[in-house]
Amino acid sequence: MKTAKMLKLVIFDLDGTLVNAYPAVSRSVNYTLGLLGLPPRSHAQIKRSVGGGDRKLMVHFVGEKLADQAIAIYRPHHTKALKLKGAVKLLPGALGILKFLKGKGYKLAIASNRPTRFTRIILKVLDVLPFFDIVLCADKAAKPKPYPDILWAIAKRLSLDRAEVLYVGDMTIDVNCAHRAGIRMVAVSTGSSSKKELKDLKPWAFIGKMSQLKEILMEEK
Repeated sequence: MKTAKMLKLVIFDLDGTLVNAYPAVSRSVNYTLGLLGLPPRSHAQIKRSVGGGDRKLMVHFVGEKLADQAIAIYRPHHTKALKLKGAVKLLPGALGILKFLKGKGYKLAIASNRPTRFTRIILKVLDVLPFFDIVLCADKAAKPKPYPDILWAIAKRLSLDRAEVLYVGDMTIDVNCAHRAGIRMVAVSTGSSSKKELKDLKPWAFIGKMSQLKEILMEEK
């Protein structure tokens, strides 16, 4: 079993890693497409397109020409969609691992390409915001994932070296971000990238469910 010596900070991606907010995203995307006179997309199509931020998501489905118009529809609707009962849920094992890590004295952070407003809504709805020392999203970072800036910025704010940081995510964009940042990365197959897609990029470690992260870190402290 791989062990993570010296680790002091665990950074998590959000969607597909800690939470399932895909139904709310699908609802907002198809609402937007409907108002623009475009056909709806399947949940699977939308889920596969999440991860690059909401503007990139809109461009994927409506094109650059309609992106601004689409965003103006999507964001107000999504603000409400995320607050609907049962619209967002913690993935199995997520709450347990957050409690475990906090109990062991790790610093915790979120690095998401979601806008800050939506990320904080999700964390508040799920009552897990207090677990995190830093929440940094693409709209507040120099560049979004897969650029490494967001991970570097979190480590810098906590005065930590890259060797003291672990990143956990569910998409190929997350693995590539960690590689570029020079930070160890655990890929988890609970999101929109397949097991093969993740393993092909050779993350530092791979897990099938979030509870397995404890096995990697249990010898640390």
